[in-house]
Amino acid sequence: MTPLKSLHLALSLLLVVVAAVLSAKVISGSIVHQAHKYDYAELNHAVYGFLSIDEWKMKVTPIVEAEINRLYLPKTKRRALKRHLEKLLSTLIDRIYHRIEQGNAETLKDKAAKVIVKNFVDVDEIKKGVPEYADAILKELTKPESQRQIKKVLNEQLKQYASKTFGMQDRYLVDRILFDTGTDNVQAARTKLAHEIKLHGELIVKQTIWLIALTVAVFVLAAFGPATLSPVHHALLIASLVILLVAGVSTPMIDMHATIPHLSLEVLGHPIHFDNQELYFQSKSILDVFWVMITHDALQTKFVAVLLVTFSVIFPTLKILASFAYYHNYRKARESRWVEFFVFKAGKWSMADVMVVAMFMAFVGFNGVIATGFHDLQVASQEQQVMIFTTNATALQPGFYLFLSFTLLSLVLSEYLSRRSPMRS
Repeated sequence: MTPLKSLHLALSLLLVVVAAVLSAKVISGSIVHQAHKYDYAELNHAVYGFLSIDEWKMKVTPIVEAEINRLYLPKTKRRALKRHLEKLLSTLIDRIYHRIEQGNAETLKDKAAKVIVKNFVDVDEIKKGVPEYADAILKELTKPESQRQIKKVLNEQLKQYASKTFGMQDRYLVDRILFDTGTDNVQAARTKLAHEIKLHGELIVKQTIWLIALTVAVFVLAAFGPATLSPVHHALLIASLVILLVAGVSTPMIDMHATIPHLSLEVLGHPIHFDNQELYFQSKSILDVFWVMITHDALQTKFVAVLLVTFSVIFPTLKILASFAYYHNYRKARESRWVEFFVFKAGKWSMADVMVVAMFMAFVGFNGVIATGFHDLQVASQEQQVMIFTTNATALQPGFYLFLSFTLLSLVLSEYLSRRSPMRS
């Protein structure tokens, strides 16, 4: 072997080894990253926000308390209140007189009271003083001390109502997240998780780009290698595809994420804001989706799970094994129609490329559903003085691009085998 060929081979081997290390890092990092995103979505879920009784109580109680403390009786309202008081006092006098007159006099004292009221009390004369009584009550009510006492009673009653109002949400997950993050409140946990998600996300993207670049470089080096594809180069190409396939099916392909970043409304003239209200979040790899579906009770769901793993895992694996057997002509593999099918035709019929397109269409479709639904919600809410700013953070994840790279490079390998395998060169 010439020094140039040795250098070519050593460089290809180095690229595959580094790619394998990066693949392991991407998979392990994606698991942690996925868990952090689920925890962050849970902390921001709408059930703990604008759908939470506790959250509304925390925001509305100070508003009602502030309105109570601002209570005052303007002069324009005193006339109306005085008329109302006069009516109430007049009705009260009539009821008292009627009750005494119609009551049962069982004791001597009751009989004497009834006789006195009937013969010496003039109800009409008493009613003439009703305006004065009403003025006296209003005067007492408008005294600063009386107003302070009224506000104190109302605030105490408000606190009693608030103490009896609470939500029934199970906060086990929130408590678990606080424990895992080593924080003592939700806001601190959100801040810490957001920082971790940002750092891990940037790192995984960089590692994914490098991983794809390294595997592409292995195929490019093979293209500029000898006219006949050597066994070592073929093995390295197979190893590159295995690395991409394992990483592609193990890491999330798509994050489906719907959130309301800002919701604002007014209660009694006071603004109320809810930020980062999570409505829906899912981050799934192919294996995640398979496990969810295969453990479902419905038989048709299990059937779809089998189809999914067949066309996204089993077929690609068989294609790799068939490529290896075809190259080495293991047990006359080149004469087998099945081997030939998997090596040269399965790239078109294994549905790997179809699945990639389906993932993309799901991404676009979810974007459209969220955009349309949020737009309708926002238009409807404008009529009720509620402002909603919406967004959709749905995004394709590294697993999608890794699987896409595997799909394309497997077609390149088929082309290499058709032109540069030892028996065909």
